[in-house]
Amino acid sequence: MPSCYLISYPTVSPLLAGPLLTVDAAELGLQAESSIAAYVSSGIVLLLVATAVALLSRRLGVPYVTGLVLAGLAITDFLPQSIGLDSSLILNLFLPILLFEAAINTDISRLRSTVKPIVLLAGPGVLVAAGVTATILRFGLRLDWIPALLLGTILAITDTVSVIAVFKEITVPSRLITIVEGESLFNDGVALVLFNLILLSHLTGSVSFPEGLQQMVVVIAGGTLVGLALGYLSAGLLARSDDNLSSILLTVALALGAYQVGHWLEVSGVVAVVVAGLMVGNVGLSRRVSASNRVTLYSFWEYAGFGVNTFIFLLVGLELKAVAFWQTLPAVLLAVLAYQVGRLLAVYPLLALVRRVDRPVPLRWQHVLFLGNIKGSLSMALALSLPLTISGRSNLIAIVFGTVLFSLVVQGLSLPWIVKRMRLGVASPARQQTETLRAQLIAAKAAQDELESMLRTGVLPKSIYEEMRSMYQVQVARAERALRDLYDRWAVEVTTGQRDPAGLDAIRKRLLLVEKGALSEALRRGIVSETGAKERLQQIDEKILLLEED
Repeated sequence: MPSCYLISYPTVSPLLAGPLLTVDAAELGLQAESSIAAYVSSGIVLLLVATAVALLSRRLGVPYVTGLVLAGLAITDFLPQSIGLDSSLILNLFLPILLFEAAINTDISRLRSTVKPIVLLAGPGVLVAAGVTATILRFGLRLDWIPALLLGTILAITDTVSVIAVFKEITVPSRLITIVEGESLFNDGVALVLFNLILLSHLTGSVSFPEGLQQMVVVIAGGTLVGLALGYLSAGLLARSDDNLSSILLTVALALGAYQVGHWLEVSGVVAVVVAGLMVGNVGLSRRVSASNRVTLYSFWEYAGFGVNTFIFLLVGLELKAVAFWQTLPAVLLAVLAYQVGRLLAVYPLLALVRRVDRPVPLRWQHVLFLGNIKGSLSMALALSLPLTISGRSNLIAIVFGTVLFSLVVQGLSLPWIVKRMRLGVASPARQQTETLRAQLIAAKAAQDELESMLRTGVLPKSIYEEMRSMYQVQVARAERALRDLYDRWAVEVTTGQRDPAGLDAIRKRLLLVEKGALSEALRRGIVSETGAKERLQQIDEKILLLEED
């Protein structure tokens, strides 16, 4: 018999066996209960700390996520139960929730208008940043190529939560927000696929460039198909459901399930979640879904994303050790320099190419995209998931953790000040007034549409419907009259040389995109010939390129 099965048991009287086992089980139960109670107490402490950070960050002007990390560093020794950052928890639970929340709130038409810079940054941009970072670290820290490439890929991931948090407090152009959000949606997926390919090369010995490229395409395309299929099925179910709670459960199951199905089929679960979220947000939550159901879903996912980010960055602070940071400071500073050089060579040259095929991305926007290269929880999760066979694994983890701490504190605190100094979103009084009136008009029109639906379904009697509709009609008339006056003033200002003071270029572009979509659909169905539509499509493209969105 093998030695591993040779287990000796003490001789116990049959009369004592039952009571002894009962006592042992009771002790185990008490230990488990005390452990759960300690975790609950730690969770309560974290919630209270997060609330205090939220209040103080607004008053002090500190980014919320940076405040959370600093708070986590400060309270590590005061928690009743040690809580660690688990890579499996982040990758399988937190990451799908964050990706789905971002995707469900993303308008595909906005993505389509900025698809070229987004694709360049999230595709070749990740490869360039990872390659440059890995090369610098390979020779600067004298690492082997596999650890250097893994470290470069981990540091090529940009945590966009901090940047978006800054944008929520400072007015910036909507197109810049779209580029940042769009890159964040697909940046993680490409980086994770590249990370897994490097690990595969480590395990198998070698993977050629054509094989790696083929696997990357297959994994991303497979994840897209999984997301489309699951998103389409869920969109149909949402359109048939009027129960808010059931819709919430369905979207949660979709977010977590799409990631697991993608992982089970050995394709990109991240891409599957993103595509499924885009399908639900742009197809599932259409006008066929009641307004109350849409509001409930959006509110739930906003809270879910906020809650997950809160716990992630608190856990990041709990996991980071200030003492270890100072011990690895030279390597951390080199890593910071390396990923900044990689990001620089990814942003400026690639976005310079956009000028030839699309509207140019202004240089000040490129500065924000470069300086907003902040690292976060996903980088730490990938570092913790490194296999034990990687040489110098503990040193790599320490470097990543120190880099994340430096990035969140130094870059996170300086980014709001830099964005304010650039004065990216200084809107004219006419533009601000126009946006306010548009918001009033959109809200009143949406309420009128809902009243029409309530009258048609018998929820409201006609007398009450007419009374409430007339109230909203007064708001609509006032907003339309004020907008008309502003547009008349805008027409005069344009003749004096001012460019789009009332912000109509975004509306013109949206209408042109609708025209282009209708022509493309007509071509697909064979209603018009290619020669008949080609000239008009070219005219639309030229007009779109001439327009400058706000």
